[in-house]
Amino acid sequence: MAKKTEIQINHPPNDTISSLSFGPENSQYLIASSWDGGVRLYDVLGNNLRQKYVHNCPVLDVCFQDQVHTISGGLDGGLKLYDLNTNSEANLGSHDNAVKCVEFSTKMNALITGSWDTTVRIWDTREKSCVGTYEQNNGKVYSMSVVDEKLVVATSDRKVLIWDLRNMGSYVARRESSLKYQTRCIRIFPNKEGYVMSSIEGRVAVEYFDNDAEIQKKKFAFKCHRQKENNIELIYPVNALSFHSGYSTFASGGSDGYVSIWDGFNKKRLCQFHHYDTSISALSFSSDGSTLAIGCSYLDELEKPPEPMADPSIFVRYVSEQEVKPK
Repeated sequence: MAKKTEIQINHPPNDTISSLSFGPENSQYLIASSWDGGVRLYDVLGNNLRQKYVHNCPVLDVCFQDQVHTISGGLDGGLKLYDLNTNSEANLGSHDNAVKCVEFSTKMNALITGSWDTTVRIWDTREKSCVGTYEQNNGKVYSMSVVDEKLVVATSDRKVLIWDLRNMGSYVARRESSLKYQTRCIRIFPNKEGYVMSSIEGRVAVEYFDNDAEIQKKKFAFKCHRQKENNIELIYPVNALSFHSGYSTFASGGSDGYVSIWDGFNKKRLCQFHHYDTSISALSFSSDGSTLAIGCSYLDELEKPPEPMADPSIFVRYVSEQEVKPK
């Protein structure tokens, strides 16, 4: 029997899906965090909910530390380490405000968290202790990305801070966002040459770390997730980005309910998927690039909420080479 291109996951969260992440070694297990306070582990192959644990407030981000441990943080500033084998949880510590971003660097064996308290903190999960607190120039952390030793932080004042986790004495660089409006998401290229970032005004920017003038000439920004209706351009926030590890192409998800795949090096859109019935709030490629998880949930963008409002949903798409490979 032919494999379906896309499946809808059973037992989705009851409120906004804040993040999705596949397990580190395969695309069988998917973790989702939600504003309903829950963190859910799905077996994608069996399409069932394997485990669920809860915070006492909305959960804003979750990641895998390894195959059997997840780390999540939320609106109350607390961080939970959860053992999927023993169904046990431990409190790692907390920020002074909401934890917006949670990332684990396997290369550095470190947990990195970003908060609305304007700091990034690094944690030793074995000792369950914070080993460093780093001020982000008084900007709330809105989005963050870690690849090996590289860390980029996008803040509420449209700044981007670039850090090297091997030497956190000071940031490597501080840049102004090349997008005019509030940042929604930032992600580092798998090859660590640069990053992409998106904003609420239907734009994505492709940036490079190297300050060499010739390299900087390659940076650009483009419009996306926009629609024309009666000669009026409707502009939608670009809420989520995720890189394909093999090809360095990336997916973007917007409040227009569409997911597009882009080739950032060649400045091309490779494809656009079908329309989903509400905003795309989270995206995650699996580590092998075979699968893309798509979180759909209304994000209060409209003055008047849609009637009827679509329920939160998660789709898993088995992407083809044609959809993700540069042409």
